[in-house]
Amino acid sequence: MTVAGPATGRHSRRAAPALRALAEADPAIGALSLWCTHRDGAATRTRGATITYGPEFEELQPHERMGLAARHVLHVALRHSARLSDLEARLGPGFDAGLWTLCADALAAEAVLAGEHALPRPAVTLTGLLEAAFGSRVAPTAALAAWDVDRLYFALTAGDGRGAAERAGDYARRQAHVPDVEGEPGDAGGDGDAREAARWRSHMVRAMEAGRRAGRGLGRMGHRLADVPAPRTPWEVVLRRLLAAAVRAERSPAPTRPSRRWIAAAGLAAAAGGRTPGFEPGTRPWTGIPRIAVALDASGSVDDARLALFWAEVTGIARRAGAEVRLIVFDDAIRVSETYGPGRAPAAPPDMPRGGGTAFRPPIEAALAAGAAALVVLTDLDGDVGAEPGGLRVIWAVPDGTRAAPPWGRMVSLAA
Repeated sequence: MTVAGPATGRHSRRAAPALRALAEADPAIGALSLWCTHRDGAATRTRGATITYGPEFEELQPHERMGLAARHVLHVALRHSARLSDLEARLGPGFDAGLWTLCADALAAEAVLAGEHALPRPAVTLTGLLEAAFGSRVAPTAALAAWDVDRLYFALTAGDGRGAAERAGDYARRQAHVPDVEGEPGDAGGDGDAREAARWRSHMVRAMEAGRRAGRGLGRMGHRLADVPAPRTPWEVVLRRLLAAAVRAERSPAPTRPSRRWIAAAGLAAAAGGRTPGFEPGTRPWTGIPRIAVALDASGSVDDARLALFWAEVTGIARRAGAEVRLIVFDDAIRVSETYGPGRAPAAPPDMPRGGGTAFRPPIEAALAAGAAALVVLTDLDGDVGAEPGGLRVIWAVPDGTRAAPPWGRMVSLAA
C-alpha cells in the first residue's frame, strides 16, 4: 500500500454526501478522509487505504451514513488492514483474525461515538466489549486512552480457558457484528511498512490538531487515543542492532605475528644501524562463528497466542542473525535445546511443555556454557529474573511494553 497524496477525485457516489457532511462536522475525520480511496462496491468494507460502500450504505439515515463512513476512515488511518495482515503472518494458524477485527471495529466505533457521531444499531463498542469480556465498566474516553487493538486482542486470548474470548464472541453475535476490515498483505515489518506507518501517524497528528482547534468532532479528544502508536523504532530494528553489536567480529592477539608498527620501527632501526625494538605482537581477525542463544518461555503463564508469537520471532531471528543460534525452550527447567547454523531457520516448532513454572537461571547458565555472545529471552516476564550474569548480554523480548523492565538487561517490546 502506498499513499502518494490526498485521494481527490476518487470519491464514491454513495458516500459523497456523507463525506461532505463529515468535512464540516468533524475536521479531523474530514481531513483523514482525503487520504483514503472511496469506491462503490458490493459491500461496505475497508481494505488497505480503500473503502468500498455497498448498496446497504444508501439505506441508512444520513447521520448513520456519516458515522459509518467515519468508522471506516479511522480503520484506514489506524492502518488496521496492514496490522491485521502483519499479525496474521507472525502468529500463523493460531491467530484468530475474527477476534482481532472485532477489537478493531469496537475501538473505531467507540472513537466515532466519542466524536458525537451516530452509528447503525446494534453496534459493537469498546466499552461494551470490555464489559462483556471482563466485566469492566470504563468511561469511553478512559477506555480509548488505555486500549489499542493488539493489547486488547492479547488480553482476550490470555490463558488456556479463553473465557474472555468466548464472551467477546457471544457479545459480537448479540450485536450482529459483521467485520469491517479485510487484511492487506504487504511489506509486513519491513522498511516500506515502517515508512507507511510514519506517514499515517503524521496525517493523524495533523488531523487531530485541526479538530482540536475547531473544537468539534474527534479532535475534541486531543491525542488520547492509544491505538495511534507513538513514533518509535520497530522492535525488529532495535533487536537487530543489539544482536549485531553482540556478535561483531573482534580482533584478537596473534603472538607469532608482528604488528605493522613493529615492522616499520624495525626497518627504520636497521636502516639507521640502531637497535631493533622489542617485539610487538600483532592481531588477527576473530574467525570463529558468532553464536547467540534464544530462550523461549513455554511456562504456564504464556498462553497459546503468545507462544505462537514467540515462535514466529525465533524463526525470524534464526534467518536474520547471521550467527549460529542455540534455541533453548524452558519453563522451570530446560526442555528443548537445539542448534541452527547461520541463516537457517527451524522448519517446525518442537514439542512445547505446557503448564510449568518459570525459572530464568537455567537458560542463562546454558547460554553461558555455550559461549553465546548474547541471549534473547522471549518471555512474559512472569517470574524473578535473579542476579545479572557476568559476560553475557541479555535482551528481554516481551509481548508488549506494559510490564516494568527488569533491573538488568535490555527490554524490547514485540508490539513496537
